[in-house]
Amino acid sequence: MNDRANIVIERTYAAEPEELWGLWTTKAGFESWWGPQGFRSDVHKIEARQDGALHYDMVEEAKLDRPPSHGIRGTFSEFKPHERLVLTQIIDFLPGVEPYNSTIVVEFFPAGEGHVRMVVTLWPMHDTETSAMQKEGFLSQLSKLDERYGWTG
Repeated sequence: MNDRANIVIERTYAAEPEELWGLWTTKAGFESWWGPQGFRSDVHKIEARQDGALHYDMVEEAKLDRPPSHGIRGTFSEFKPHERLVLTQIIDFLPGVEPYNSTIVVEFFPAGEGHVRMVVTLWPMHDTETSAMQKEGFLSQLSKLDERYGWTG
């Protein structure tokens, strides 16, 4: 789709891989952090398995001058419990942009007793500006985990 580089974000948290895995693969876990500050996610379907579906609404809590929510559909296109998952989501809500797939790769690595390193790779969006917004939005939602697990940068 484009020749821009993937965005790679790493965090090491005082947590076990199973705990972080659950944040990506359970309704309660996903809803507890997914979405930039000022947004929340309402999960309608989460099938935590290979080729399982993930359907949720991204809801803007401030309800500014755009629709307050939009539905997102995705698939766990790779699923290796507590090690690696690949989430492929359909981006079909941008005015004037043909629908396309957006991919997020998440890998979990032991990082000493009671710690895990989470490496998230975001594939670039359809243009540079949207990719920059994607990165900022993801960093914003990660701040929820940073606070919960004590990541200090």
